[in-house]
Amino acid sequence: MAQWSIYDGRPWSGTRAAALRAVCSCGWSGPEHPLDWDEIGDRALAEAAETVADGCTREWDAHTEDVERSAIPLPEAVSVLLEQLHAELEKLEKTSPLAAVRAARRLEVTAVETGYWAAHGSRGDATVEQAAAALGLSEDETRRTLARFGRWSPYR
Repeated sequence: MAQWSIYDGRPWSGTRAAALRAVCSCGWSGPEHPLDWDEIGDRALAEAAETVADGCTREWDAHTEDVERSAIPLPEAVSVLLEQLHAELEKLEKTSPLAAVRAARRLEVTAVETGYWAAHGSRGDATVEQAAAALGLSEDETRRTLARFGRWSPYR
């Protein structure tokens, strides 16, 4: 979520927000929630519109849950391992940040290695539209992701 609270119309902030809305990189947009500036008055926008922003966050959370449910499921063993790894890395970052960075780098290398063949294998399996739905991404983000892992130009 963008830092919405700076759009209060003050000289150093720029324009005044007319409404808040949750949006996603996949192209989804939640409903618009108009802001009543007469009611907001001189209060800080972050405080005055906190309830509206919380509603937008709940809408976005619901959207991401829908996307997760509609994306291609991961095998349970992989999901469990990823959750365990995430929890362990969160612990590690508190006790040894450099070790956590080293682990993140190893994950990055693993992703590049396994993603290469997976990206190439997926090219013939699905259209960009089908791949985007399976991955829970926008079509543009799907093209970029597959190109990054497959090491080809996203413009081909």
